[in-house]
Amino acid sequence: MRRFDDEDLTGAEFRECDLSGARLVGVVMQDAEIDGLVTNLVVNGVEVMPYVEAELDRRHPVRLLLRSDEPADLREAWRQLRDDWATTTERVRSMPEHTEHHGVDGEWSMVETLRHLVFVHDSWFRRCVLGLTEPFTAIGLGPPFIMDQKENGLDPSAQPGLDEVLAVRIRQASEIETWLAEVTPDQLAQTAPVPDDDRWPPYAKGRTVRQCLGTVLNEEWAHHGFCQRDLDKLSRQESS
Repeated sequence: MRRFDDEDLTGAEFRECDLSGARLVGVVMQDAEIDGLVTNLVVNGVEVMPYVEAELDRRHPVRLLLRSDEPADLREAWRQLRDDWATTTERVRSMPEHTEHHGVDGEWSMVETLRHLVFVHDSWFRRCVLGLTEPFTAIGLGPPFIMDQKENGLDPSAQPGLDEVLAVRIRQASEIETWLAEVTPDQLAQTAPVPDDDRWPPYAKGRTVRQCLGTVLNEEWAHHGFCQRDLDKLSRQESS
């Protein structure tokens, strides 16, 4: 464990770091921002995550549907997620040309975000929920170590435009909608038919169908929020 004493970390950025069990004692945290998988966070003796989660649910009621085990709720959640992405797509089309390819603060651009969701669909829905072993869609965007594995079918050099990615997304959305229209609670509770090999994601084995579907839905919701955040920043930059 590393220990920092009397260090000035003003403006420091921790990206993709595991800070589990970290203790910050006697610190000054003004205008700080935390974004990630946060649980059991205690601030000045108060567990704050229940308040954070409740406020997120108030701002985004779809989160309640995302946690449901009822197929009807999951269908409605998927419809709302698709509507949100459609609205955001119209927004980016109204912004200056090529905005969809601009990232902010080292984050993915909108096109890269959508490409990542193509990869999420292939890996967590087609592979884990449906049990398919087909290669991933070439334009999908996964973690760097996955992109380097040629047998996955991903093309690290791909540079698709927004319309090309959206066409894939429409096809994938149709797959989920068709499946959700017939799935039952019993099927959701079954162990996911994850293929027995070493391909991504290996830690899905043993999870239920509902848990694997939940990864898809949660990724859709989270990344839409990231995309909105960054488009807001780009809009402010344009108006300044």
